[in-house]
Amino acid sequence: MAATPDRPAAATTRRKAGRHRGEGQWAVGHYTPLNGNEQFKKDDDGLNVRTRIETIYSKRGFDSIDPNDLRGRMRWWGLYTQRKPGIDGGKTAILEPEELEDKYFMLRVRVDGGRLSVAQLRAIGEVSEQYARGTADVTDRQNIQLHWIRIEDVPAIWEKLEAVGLSTTEACGDCPRVIIGSPVAGIAADEIIDGTPAVDEIHERYIGSKEFSNLPRKFKTAISGSPVQDVVHEINDVAFVGVEHPEHGPGFDLWVGGGLSTNPKLAQRLGTWVPLDEVADVWAGVVGIFRDYGYRRLRTRARLKFLMADWGPEKFRQVLEDEYLERKLVDGPAPAEPVQRWRDHVGVHQQQDGRFYVGFAPRVGRVDGATLTKIAEVASRHGSDRLRTTVEQKMIILDVEQDQVDSLVAALEALDFQVNPSPFRRGTMACTGIEFCKLAIVETKGRGSALIDELERRLPEFDEPLTINLNGCPNACARIQTADIGLKGQLVLDDDGNQVEGYQVHLGGALGLEPGFGRKVRGLKVTADGLPDYVERVLRNYQEQRTDGERFATWAARAEEGALK
Repeated sequence: MAATPDRPAAATTRRKAGRHRGEGQWAVGHYTPLNGNEQFKKDDDGLNVRTRIETIYSKRGFDSIDPNDLRGRMRWWGLYTQRKPGIDGGKTAILEPEELEDKYFMLRVRVDGGRLSVAQLRAIGEVSEQYARGTADVTDRQNIQLHWIRIEDVPAIWEKLEAVGLSTTEACGDCPRVIIGSPVAGIAADEIIDGTPAVDEIHERYIGSKEFSNLPRKFKTAISGSPVQDVVHEINDVAFVGVEHPEHGPGFDLWVGGGLSTNPKLAQRLGTWVPLDEVADVWAGVVGIFRDYGYRRLRTRARLKFLMADWGPEKFRQVLEDEYLERKLVDGPAPAEPVQRWRDHVGVHQQQDGRFYVGFAPRVGRVDGATLTKIAEVASRHGSDRLRTTVEQKMIILDVEQDQVDSLVAALEALDFQVNPSPFRRGTMACTGIEFCKLAIVETKGRGSALIDELERRLPEFDEPLTINLNGCPNACARIQTADIGLKGQLVLDDDGNQVEGYQVHLGGALGLEPGFGRKVRGLKVTADGLPDYVERVLRNYQEQRTDGERFATWAARAEEGALK
């Protein structure tokens, strides 16, 4: 049963109420004062807004929407107002929300595990074409986002998506968001364990349930049994990572408390081994701790990573075992370090069953509705009914017979999707940016695409794995702190003293091998126009100064500052 100010959970009743100020933890009696978000969640559950959208707002139009629904509860159904065109980044932090927002929405389609059928991808493409002016972006959490959505069209969109088994339920909001999973779960020949049943069980039992629909902040989940560790588990609130236990066999190692934004932290291991059939229960225990003990007073401290930083993994595990699972967990080994530098599954790979999967690279996740429909048709024409999205903004077609591979690759490349892309095409990622996002300060998608072209022209011989992540604001949706070259959008001064779009630079971040956050170079700010020159300069310095086999991140950590400017 969910703990609420009116109905504490069992763990809550065992503790005396403390000072009301506190950190806003329900489990210790801290229910007040409430910030604005906590107040509207207390007034009405975010899941309840769907009825109002269907019966009132879609019929009466945008101006009929209650502000707490518009800028709050509608997120629980994947809806955010998008940025009004023409407002420059200098006004992002100055204008009120109603001045920044347009009367259109971004709609996030939830794609748990990145799994799509041909019919589902075709439906998204049709929704994009009919209701979203052809827009579509593959996100770095395996979802697909659409723009220019009118409130009047939302019920029809839901009907079309739900007819093929898709939804937007809890795609945003202070709730359990999409469960990211290995895009080759149950497919890859080297897989340790298939996490698909756990993804499905969590979704069936808990997504759309009011048990966890009021959390202190968003909650991000990752589950993968792949040895390449392809779900960026280090920066999720909870992650289950495939391991082989010497006594119990394949299962999952449990990680808790990762997250980026303006105060990045890597998740920590609890030192447990979790069998597949217990993943959903353990997941619910971790979410329950967050719901009951998470910090609700200040939004800036409300992510699970702050509770984990204060408690540490030992206390977190103890509370999980004693109060939520009521049993001890099995101690387990840490996962082996991944041996592959790329974790996106781009290229042609053989499956367990002898068929092949083919991963390909859109430009910075930007596609469109017509192209999504064409991808669905290409997959179907080559005998596949299964596609996947990845956490690197890439896509995969599964179940391709060997005699169909060359034809499929040619068809994808005719759509400008490369199966053997350059490191720049493969490794450049970008968030939504100022084009649609109300939080953004600078443009990202177009700039990232143009940067790819420039670097391919200037450095055609560069062949090292490299990630370049562009973010439109400090919130790190594009994971700037964990990229080889992370670019955080901000306004900077050019040589003439004019305020222009630019980036703060983070160098040498990484996940997987030697995970850590990038190095900020003192006083370095790069203008948007100067970005290609800057990246070329740094990469040429790396090529000249690296030792044999040295990764960019390793070089950037030891390089003199002059080589990084």
